[in-house]
Amino acid sequence: MTRAALLVCPASGKGRAARMAGSTAAALRPHVSSLTQLVAHDAAGTLEMAREAVADGVDLLVVLGGDGAAHLGIQACAGTSTALGIVPAGTGNDLAAAIGSASVDDVVFGTRKKLDLGRLSTGQWFATVLCAGFDSAVNERANAMRWPAGPRRYDLAILAELASLRSAPVLITTEMDTFSLDATLVAVGNTPNYGGGIPVCPTADASDGLFDVTVVEHASRSMLVRMLPTLRTGAHTSHPSVRTFRAREVSLSGGNGWIAYADGERQEALPVSVRTVPGALTVVGR
Repeated sequence: MTRAALLVCPASGKGRAARMAGSTAAALRPHVSSLTQLVAHDAAGTLEMAREAVADGVDLLVVLGGDGAAHLGIQACAGTSTALGIVPAGTGNDLAAAIGSASVDDVVFGTRKKLDLGRLSTGQWFATVLCAGFDSAVNERANAMRWPAGPRRYDLAILAELASLRSAPVLITTEMDTFSLDATLVAVGNTPNYGGGIPVCPTADASDGLFDVTVVEHASRSMLVRMLPTLRTGAHTSHPSVRTFRAREVSLSGGNGWIAYADGERQEALPVSVRTVPGALTVVGR
């Protein structure tokens, strides 16, 4: 049977993970040979515990938390034989949705599969979307908000950031092309969604060895307002100001101080470079 560790991030979902910890552990125990329960109270502790569990040779690391906690679990499990399971208990839960895990049952009865990852030149891994520009500014604001929970937080952050909307000159370099343009946002998707279910890269597939890149070129405030409703459906990609393409490697520079976010976590100011690493992570899901 499987040796497992349950990594609980009690602050996720405004305490939802803490409330779910006992029932999640009880549901896991009958299906594994051993279960070690770990409780982390900050990001540094979460990462340290995840890495220690993987180094100890657990077959399965189950993260009870949101996308931030899952992002830390990825750093420990990427490139190893330890599978990552996620019991979603956070705000957005985009990675859990991408791997088909809505509850502990999907970890218990799911199947193992390989997932491509993106990797920054800093060595950080990401599984969902790396973004810069308007969308990373929205992330900055949403992460600082205490209300409301869920996708509505991102909706309100979007509206607030529209007040200071501005485009910037950006140079995008791939393994095949170079684009110099005035952009409002750039999203590099390994999976389709960010921000609690927004399909910014709607056709991204984490098993094809490629990123889907979505670029919104110079957009006025009124144009972006008209475009926003289409983001929820993925129809924004047909807008004339939106450019999409696929690439294995992407470098972004310029941006007038833009900050890159990956998996909803703050990374660094541009320039940034990312590449796909096919099959870098084993996950459990439906």
